Amino acid sequence: MFAVIKSGGRQYKVAVGQTLEVNRLPVEDGKQISISEVLLISDADRSLVGAPFVANAEVLATVNGQKRGKKVIVFRYKAKKRVRHRRGHRQELTVLTIDDIVSEGKSLITGEAPQAKAEPVVEEEEAPETTTTVEEQAAPAEATEVKKTTRRRRTTKAESSTEE
Repeated sequence: MFAVIKSGGRQYKVAVGQTLEVNRLPVEDGKQISISEVLLISDADRSLVGAPFVANAEVLATVNGQKRGKKVIVFRYKAKKRVRHRRGHRQELTVLTIDDIVSEGKSLITGEAPQAKAEPVVEEEEAPETTTTVEEQAAPAEATEVKKTTRRRRTTKAESSTEE
C-alpha cells in the first residue's frame, strides 16, 4: 500500500515506515504532523485518485529532525566572454517517517481510527489581515524627521569648462 503526497511543491510516493526528506517545514522535532494534500492512495484491491486531492484522506508522519542537503554547485559560464559565476547551495530539509495513511477517518493498516491527533502542516504562514476604522484612516500620520542627503553630481569635461 502506498500514497502519493504533495509537500513543498513536490510529489512523493510514500509507504508506511518509509523515511523521506522534504523541503523544510516549520515543525519541531518529534512531533507528529498530518499531510492532507494526498493525490492518490492505492492498496492491493483498490485505488483512490483525487481531483486534485483525495477527500477525507491524510498521511500521518513524525518529524525526525531538520538537516541540510548535499551541496550543489551552480556554475554559469559564457564562452569567449570571460563570464564565470560559481555559486554553492544547500537545501534546508525536514526528515519525516511515515506512520500511517488514513482514508475516510480509518487507518488503511489497522482499519480503525488513528490513535494520536496530529497537527496539520502549514506550508507558508500568511500575514494576518488588518482592518482599520475610518477614524484611523482620516487621522494624520505622525510627523517623522527626514534626513536630507546630498549627492555630488558628476560633471563632464564639457560642463566643467563652461563653468570656469
